[in-house]
Amino acid sequence: MPANGSAHIRIARPSRDLAAAERFWKQGLGLSELYRHSSEAGEHALLMLGWPDAHWHLELTLDPSGTLGPSPTPDDLLVVYLGEAVPAELVGRLERCGGKRVAAYNPYWDEWGVTIEDPDGYRLVLSQREWSNS
Repeated sequence: MPANGSAHIRIARPSRDLAAAERFWKQGLGLSELYRHSSEAGEHALLMLGWPDAHWHLELTLDPSGTLGPSPTPDDLLVVYLGEAVPAELVGRLERCGGKRVAAYNPYWDEWGVTIEDPDGYRLVLSQREWSNS
């Protein structure tokens, strides 16, 4: 398959605590568990989460040596375009599941949505805007 718009995308990130990250992304945002591999004898543990009908998924890994951890910047974002006002209930659920609402590094995102930091320090933006590549 050539690289084109129907190619699936994996966003891979290291995590300090897969259980905390899972709670945020799965219970908080509502992603489904697509695959899990538990760490055995020095192997990386990983958790793949996404929406079953999406053309992307999020892979969270845990380095068994403990030397590779998350190193997000305030502008490392995963943006979800909701196309409607950001539900306060969703923001509250993400906060109860380990997220922390923060001011966006780029004020554009404060104008058009809500920024929430996950347990590893990566930022999720829930945008009220719509987006289409076409």
